Amino acid sequence: MGLVRASVAVVEPLAADMTVYFYAILFARYPEVRPMFPPGMDAQRGRLLRALLRIVDLVDDPESLVRFCGHLGRDHRKFGTLSAHFPAVGECLLASLARYAGPAWTAEIAAAWTKAYGVVAQVMIDAAAQDEALRPAVWPATIVHRVSRGNGIAEITVRPHMPYAYAAGQYVSVETPWLPKHWRYYSPANAPREDGTLTFHVRAVAGGSVSGALVHRATVGDVVQLGAPMGDMVLDAAVHRDLLCVAGGTGLAPIRALVEEVARRGGRHQVDLFLGARTGAELYGVDDMLRMAQRHHWLSIRGAVSHEYVPGIRGSLPQVLAEYGPWYQHDVYLSGPAQMVVSANETLTQGGTLPERIHYDPFETPVLSMP
Repeated sequence: MGLVRASVAVVEPLAADMTVYFYAILFARYPEVRPMFPPGMDAQRGRLLRALLRIVDLVDDPESLVRFCGHLGRDHRKFGTLSAHFPAVGECLLASLARYAGPAWTAEIAAAWTKAYGVVAQVMIDAAAQDEALRPAVWPATIVHRVSRGNGIAEITVRPHMPYAYAAGQYVSVETPWLPKHWRYYSPANAPREDGTLTFHVRAVAGGSVSGALVHRATVGDVVQLGAPMGDMVLDAAVHRDLLCVAGGTGLAPIRALVEEVARRGGRHQVDLFLGARTGAELYGVDDMLRMAQRHHWLSIRGAVSHEYVPGIRGSLPQVLAEYGPWYQHDVYLSGPAQMVVSANETLTQGGTLPERIHYDPFETPVLSMP
């Protein structure tokens, strides 16, 4: 696999151009696949690049590679990907690599890439086939409730048209009727309910076409599509009785779901929850969580504000965690902006918390950037 790594190192400085070329020749040679992709391809090209780099990162770790490619294969079902599409993609991928590697592209490297791609494609195909035998690729879901929470945040509750099994702490890809083929990932803010509904906390972000549509355009009665649930930030991953939960912004959603799941299981864990924001106005969801703490003796809540002087704790979440620690006897669940999660993770590991006891969602497009 050293040849694969070496060839990627050669083309990486030209990776953006290479992905443009890849999709250009893919659509030219196989126009039937074009409708599977969104009209604007910028985000898609970035995903392809991250997937390739991730696969190369994992070539020396077969177990993680198979796991990652299995997730990728199952996730691609919602796009309508078929096993017959993989040879076309492989052909155009190798042609793109050869073009941009130039003289560095040899018959030996081509053979290594052909073998590697064959393994990756087969894992994805097998995972998709196994998944297809168990559940649908997508679930239509009707919006049944919508409420604005200010600061560009809306709580949107949907009812899937078919049973939708997931675990508290997982995340879900969502497609809106206004932007076909544009999928974005959100975490349900609730543990599974008897009525089958899921509530998402969505913040309209600058340039976020899907989040903007959900916050500003969606109304009760609209139908969205859900992809299969994914992610391992679940309560069953915990080995300790004591839990530390850390949430920044709408990262509260999966943490809230985990707290509900602890309650559903009879409160067998002690939960310390830290909520963080830059300002008091952005300290989202505090009242709701305080009401939960009043009902459950095992739950304690602390809020931290980093950029404003308000009553209570001041400082960033990593700073506050260091002050209130140590947390090495806890299982830890982190959710929020990537910078916060990375900093909190560093603070906790420096304080003695084992890395395998720190659980968090991946960043950006989750299936392409799993830890």
